Amino acid sequence: MNIIFDLDGTLIDSAPDIQFVAQEVLAGWHKQALTLAETRSFIGEGAGVFVTRMMAARDIEASTDNYAAVHAEFLRRYEFAVDKAVFYPGVERVLAALKADGHRLGLCTNKPELPARAVIEKMGLNGIFDAFIAGGMLPSRKPEPAMLLAVLQDLGDGAPLYVGDSEVDSLTAVQGRVPFALFTAGYRKTAISEIPHDWSFENFVALPDIVRAAASGRRRPAV
Repeated sequence: MNIIFDLDGTLIDSAPDIQFVAQEVLAGWHKQALTLAETRSFIGEGAGVFVTRMMAARDIEASTDNYAAVHAEFLRRYEFAVDKAVFYPGVERVLAALKADGHRLGLCTNKPELPARAVIEKMGLNGIFDAFIAGGMLPSRKPEPAMLLAVLQDLGDGAPLYVGDSEVDSLTAVQGRVPFALFTAGYRKTAISEIPHDWSFENFVALPDIVRAAASGRRRPAV
């Protein structure tokens, strides 16, 4: 199978890194730091949307000049913010097992390319993914399906499965007509029942069974 993963909120919890970057940027504007809950709620649609939400939450006037300044500073710091990210339980073992079983693995993330590559290096994921696309590598971002479909094209023939944690990932899968497995312990903002999905799971030990179900064409097993 061709199994494509989202990154933040799916494979890794990067919110502490992003919170730290936001704190440093906001300090320059004499604004209060974001809470971890706020940070998680702003993640999912790329750095630009995160910055917009952060500015609104801290009453920074959304002028073109202000946005450009905040966004540039955020990206400058974000590229090197990889020290606090951690894997969700079971991710490393499951990725290795899927790879060993002959599945082709892809990564599709709205995280900007440079920070994404930096955290992949830091987390020891080099060599795991057969195809990779991050924010800024195409003109559109998730939930537009172009990024997901580009990864699938790079992976070649094979039944597809997309694994993500959020409403954005779900809509991407729906628009790309790709079966979707929802990781429920990530950054979703609404109830599981309100997010379209074919399977759901809260621990990565359940993912191999979902992969087998997807390969056989079965939907919505009890997990």
